[in-house]
Amino acid sequence: MSPQKRPAAAPAPKSLVNWELAAKTAATLAPAGPDLSGSEISSAVDNLRRMAEKSVPHVHEISQLEAARDLHDSEVLVVDRASWARANTQSFSVMMDPVLRALAAKAAETAEKSPGGSAATVSATVTGAQLGGALAFLSSKVLGQYDPFAALAPRASARAQASGGRLLLVAPNIITVERELKVDPSDFRLWVCLHEQTHRVQFAAAPWLRHHMLGEIEKLGTLLVGDSENFGERLLQSARELGTKRSKPAEPGAAAEQGRGSVLDLLQNPEQKASLSHLTAVMSLLEGHANVVMDGVDQRIVPTVRTIRQRFNNRGRERGMIEKFIRNLMGLDAKMRQYSDGAKFVRQVVDIAGMDGFNNVWTRAENLPTEPEIHDARLWVERMGL
Repeated sequence: MSPQKRPAAAPAPKSLVNWELAAKTAATLAPAGPDLSGSEISSAVDNLRRMAEKSVPHVHEISQLEAARDLHDSEVLVVDRASWARANTQSFSVMMDPVLRALAAKAAETAEKSPGGSAATVSATVTGAQLGGALAFLSSKVLGQYDPFAALAPRASARAQASGGRLLLVAPNIITVERELKVDPSDFRLWVCLHEQTHRVQFAAAPWLRHHMLGEIEKLGTLLVGDSENFGERLLQSARELGTKRSKPAEPGAAAEQGRGSVLDLLQNPEQKASLSHLTAVMSLLEGHANVVMDGVDQRIVPTVRTIRQRFNNRGRERGMIEKFIRNLMGLDAKMRQYSDGAKFVRQVVDIAGMDGFNNVWTRAENLPTEPEIHDARLWVERMGL
């Protein structure tokens, strides 16, 4: 599919976020991967490329989406941790561009009260370094990622601009996990590729989805920027409240009240909550659907799939307290809940209306499930008239 161009607009001031520093910091701080020889690296890269290609027909068979029949819409890149981190600064620059413009407009209103650009420069340096540090941490956790926004990045390659996005497979992390789990490498790599290729197929089946998500991100970001005067104070207070909530034993039925797992859950007014709720529902759908496809394979396709599933699921219970805290603060455990909530929704819809009925979700934005519908699939089925 050919990428749609976003409306032309004046560039956001470069001082708001130092993206070059973010990319450099992320690449510098990204931990080294497993110790491999040149031949081992070459063999792993070739194998991952083969598994990525091999997974596409299986995604087509399970998802029944015609977009997966002849999938040539995006790049497939096997990368190291530093390259993944650098690539994601491009994605962040696209997603945050509307928010940065809103911040720039707000800053211009108060420029007379704060003459000079030194404060903005310092802020940009701090923000760039913080973002780079966060991406460095994530670079050792992500096995793969489909980036639908690559074609929209200012410095995107000609190949990326001519495609819908790019699929990144982080070789060091895949190799590390398959060694930890002591599973068959080719089987594990195919299993991972099934999930990531499903994301690729989702955006190929729904070419409107990329810009819809950007629009929703812009809406949420603008709401947050518009309420930024007390943001720092509220963030500190929210952190205190979050610590208080986490230190108390959970009460029966209180899980939903604890939010989605990050500090942002405590910062929204009703309009912001509605915007975040929609994005949460969309992400739950995408992640859950990919998990359903990944789990739709049997031993005919991935001979050791049962062992992989069991050991991979158990792996999450072995994290240390510090990592659990960081994952919770950054919303990573919230993402894991998106996987399970979304998968439950997809399975329930397929049980009621079949895969053809479920695939109505990719037709238009109005067919996307709401957050209440994610938790009660019958609501979506009734709204769709299925």
